[in-house]
Order: sequence, then structure tokens, then C-alpha cells
Amino acid sequence: MNVRIDDVDRKILGALQRDASQSLDEIAKEVGSSKTPVWNRIRKLKEAGVIGQQTVFLDAEALGFEACFFVLIRTSEHEADWQAKFLKALRDRAEVQEAHRLAGDIDYILKVRVKNARAYDAFYQALIGEVRVHNVTALLSMEEIKSTTMLPL
Repeated sequence: MNVRIDDVDRKILGALQRDASQSLDEIAKEVGSSKTPVWNRIRKLKEAGVIGQQTVFLDAEALGFEACFFVLIRTSEHEADWQAKFLKALRDRAEVQEAHRLAGDIDYILKVRVKNARAYDAFYQALIGEVRVHNVTALLSMEEIKSTTMLPL
């Protein structure tokens, strides 16, 4: 569904991206509107699929997930049944925060968050035990410089 987004919608979306726990009164004040029109716009944006699932961000390191790996996967398998099995294996593992199918030399890249290298190895062993892959390269992130879900509205 295609929806037209105006400047007020952009301001509302910006406010929600910064802090979705704000009250309607706070958002309305920030965007220079009243509560009912803001509520109606948010409802319309949700119905159009512009606003998706609302959640909270947890601090991975505070919870003991100190290692972030980017996993590059090459495969010689491209059949539908292999792909379905691979996608299921990724969806079933909470360690996989992101997974992307790529164009170019690498077929897939995963962002995997685990407690330590030993936990990554357990993840890796389980993954290759379920699906056949041609080549796996794991890159350990030494420092997260920027991470955001905010879009440049």
C-alpha cells in the first residue's frame, strides 16, 4: 500500500524513531499538533505498513553478549529445498540478528551476537550440521562504531 507522507507525518515518525514510548501528548507537542490528529496519523501509518512492530532495544553487552560476528557465507547450493532449510535454520537461531542475501562473491551475510568465541563455535557447528555450505568466514567486530534503526526522514 502506497501512502503519502507529509512534513507532519515525517515529524511524527522522527519522534517515534527517537522514542516510541512517548505519550501522544508529548508527540503532539513536539510536532505542533493536537493529540487526536496525531493519533489518527499514527493509526493511518500503521495500517499502511509504514510503522511496523514496536519493541525495545536491549544492551547486548550488559546482558553478557559481548561478541558480535559478521559471518560471510558462500554456497554452491541454490535449490529451493536447500534455501528453505537454510532460512529455517537462520530463523530458528536467536543468535542471528540479521541475515542478508547478497549480490557478488558472497551469497549471505549474517550478524550473529553471542556471549563469546566458544558460543560462536557452538552456533557455527550447529549451523553446518543442519545445512551444507561451501565456505564460511567469520569476522569478529572489535568495536561497534554506529548502530541505528533510524531512517533519514
